[in-house]
Amino acid sequence: MLGLIIAVVVTAASATDNTIGVKLLDQVIAHTPTVTKVWVDTGFKDDVAIHGAVHGIDVQQVKRSDAASGFVPQKRRWVVEQANGTLMLHCRLVREYESKPASSVSRTFWASTANLLRRLTGTTTPSWRDT
Repeated sequence: MLGLIIAVVVTAASATDNTIGVKLLDQVIAHTPTVTKVWVDTGFKDDVAIHGAVHGIDVQQVKRSDAASGFVPQKRRWVVEQANGTLMLHCRLVREYESKPASSVSRTFWASTANLLRRLTGTTTPSWRDT
């Protein structure tokens, strides 16, 4: 569970989670066919699970606990939150500056690569927030 990004989908805000999830699974299948299990938020419904099952991917929803009140960390979800948090340290991803979805995708991969290099080299680079 490294939280590495293997696929990015940029859509309009009006797109449903199911539409996004199916597009994302298609990219994962094309890029990394060895993926066999995926954890998703409860916003992703049956369409994503069915699409995954057709391609041999076990799609499991990570549900929050109704018994506990307030913030309760969920198993597996922290990986996604950590990946998103480290990406937001890159200035170009904090606000939407790009007019084309392909530009946003490339900026996301660029920021992910910078994070990966920092992890591999053990270095710390000041972010735009440190200045």
